[in-house]
Amino acid sequence: MRTARLSDMKRGWFIGDFTPSLYKTDACEVAVKKYVAGEHEAKHYHLAAEEYTVIISGEVKMFGNVYKAGDIIICERGDATDFTAITDAVNVVVKIPGAKNDKYVMEED
Repeated sequence: MRTARLSDMKRGWFIGDFTPSLYKTDACEVAVKKYVAGEHEAKHYHLAAEEYTVIISGEVKMFGNVYKAGDIIICERGDATDFTAITDAVNVVVKIPGAKNDKYVMEED
């Protein structure tokens, strides 16, 4: 048996082909992301990976829509969105496949 702490991971990512990682693989990436109200991530997209975001707590805005606990947002390849935490929020994010250098940041409108 092993244990680890999420706080020791980089921005919540704990499975994937990066360091640190609890399980190194390029098949997927998994994170638990914590945000404080008002945090924002720039509009971006992925060409190789699909990204699944599960809202565990709080409210967030993606694709111009508000999502809350229990919602699952599927970002298909090429879908572009920014991200804003409306309230403090916790999300689980899964990217399939785990694709290095597959985040393409766009200029804000």
